[in-house]
Amino acid sequence: MAARGARSRSGKGGGEGRTRSRATTVPTSFDPGARLNLLFGIFALLAVVIAGRLVFLTLVVGPENAEKAADTRTISVELPARRGTIYDRNGIVLAKDVDASTIYCNPYEVTDVNGTSAQLAAILGGESTSYIEPLSTPDTSFAYIFRKADKDLGDKIEALGLEGIYTIDDSKRVYPCGQTAGQVVGICDVDGQGLTGLELYYDDILSGENGELVVERGQNGFPIAGGLNLRTAARDGEDIMIAIDLDMQEYLEARLAVAVSEIGGKTGNALLYDAGTGEIVAIASTPFLDPGDRENIAQGAPELKGVTASFEPGSIFKTVSAAAILEEDVLKPSDTIMCPSYLPADEYFVSDAHDRADETMSFRDIIARSSNVGISLASEKLGFSKLYDAIMRYNLNEETGVDYPGEGAGFCADVEDWSLIQSYNVSFGQGITVTPLQMSRFYGAIINDGVECTPHLLVSKPQTGEIARYSTEKVFENTEILPTLQSMLKSVVAEGTATDAQIEGFEPAGKTGTAEYALESGSYAVGSYNISFVGFLPDTTSQLVCFVGVTEVPGDRITTPAFRDIMEYAINHYRITPQ
Repeated sequence: MAARGARSRSGKGGGEGRTRSRATTVPTSFDPGARLNLLFGIFALLAVVIAGRLVFLTLVVGPENAEKAADTRTISVELPARRGTIYDRNGIVLAKDVDASTIYCNPYEVTDVNGTSAQLAAILGGESTSYIEPLSTPDTSFAYIFRKADKDLGDKIEALGLEGIYTIDDSKRVYPCGQTAGQVVGICDVDGQGLTGLELYYDDILSGENGELVVERGQNGFPIAGGLNLRTAARDGEDIMIAIDLDMQEYLEARLAVAVSEIGGKTGNALLYDAGTGEIVAIASTPFLDPGDRENIAQGAPELKGVTASFEPGSIFKTVSAAAILEEDVLKPSDTIMCPSYLPADEYFVSDAHDRADETMSFRDIIARSSNVGISLASEKLGFSKLYDAIMRYNLNEETGVDYPGEGAGFCADVEDWSLIQSYNVSFGQGITVTPLQMSRFYGAIINDGVECTPHLLVSKPQTGEIARYSTEKVFENTEILPTLQSMLKSVVAEGTATDAQIEGFEPAGKTGTAEYALESGSYAVGSYNISFVGFLPDTTSQLVCFVGVTEVPGDRITTPAFRDIMEYAINHYRITPQ
């Protein structure tokens, strides 16, 4: 029998004896450097993330937030550049900028709206109630009171010391010559951008670049001391000198107005074009435009109709047909054609302006007496395809390229589409449209060795000394016929339909025109016409071409007296002499 309480000493003992089991741990290698590198890597990664966040906040979000913050405390005001001055050919100012004041307010600072508006009205004019709205505009620290006021008015406002009322040095456009050449010069809007005329056409040259003024505001919109900052300085525009002669322009306008009134027409237009240079010395149409009086602009006044308005020229176009006939040597001035009183064409008849019997006429007489029948038959001898080719060659189907906005181009249908009646009509200026400037350029080639010069207004840029250059084109293939054509046009004035254009000591040449015009219904007006005359002074020291036209004239009337007077003024003004 075993003794009670005996213990087994074996580590693997089982049974009921109390035993203790121990777990065995296998030791691993320990590298302190690797752990340190891991820590450094973690810190480096955190540093990159933080740095990236800082870069994002600083370079990306920062400027955006700064800009938003600046926007909440600043107001940007545009500082208009001074526009360039427009001079006539003799250096007389036609348009310029003068000092002005723009008056504005900070509604947050205005404590007495009614009292302030009354004081503003006393100096600036108008009803005091009209100033209440800007003075009490909510949620803004900037509102215009009066833009481009006269400088002395701005000084008076500043002297009042009104709370919340401020002024900015500005400039405004003025037109010292009023309506004289007003359509040529054109007008600008309140921001100094060209709207019509040369103000529009040469806006990029005249306008310069505007600057920017920043007004900083603190809490509640009150200004910060020293918070008026110039962010960008304005760059002034360039000056231009144009071909218009102010004295000649003034006379042309006055004489045109008289002609329209005396003749009883609706509107009129006249121009004086130098065929040797292409310069437009004077040009105007009624009603006239005063760029300085924008409150009283008559309908159509901004339009320079000599450039922009296409019309059926009527008999002044017979010179085109005559030129083509002479160039092809189809007829000489003394050659005759039997001209019946009526010429059948399709289901129509062609007749002259005045009733007459059947008659044999020389080619010279056909032009001098302006026979529709005669020029129709003469053009038929030429061939209407050749007439069409000549019209294209003389550039009467396209714009002249004049430096003025809105030029009309005229229209001539393709000769393949001409019926017989249309062919006859084109030969005497019906069924085709041109502009007065196109016709003047063509007549200019007759006196300029067959060369057309591009009509233009810009002559130079005085500040840089740049002289404008323009293209020319020889449009007459046979220039030997030009003296003959001039002689035929002299006959028109000497003994034909334009005897009222005669000038003592000179032999003017030109052609009258009486044209039917289409109504909105598409039919032609009855008993009312567009009349014109275009001519020049051959064998003189001048190559000036003058056009005078009046629209919707009742009955049989003429513009030749107006041509005569305008050319007589030019003769004295430019000391034109016979050669």
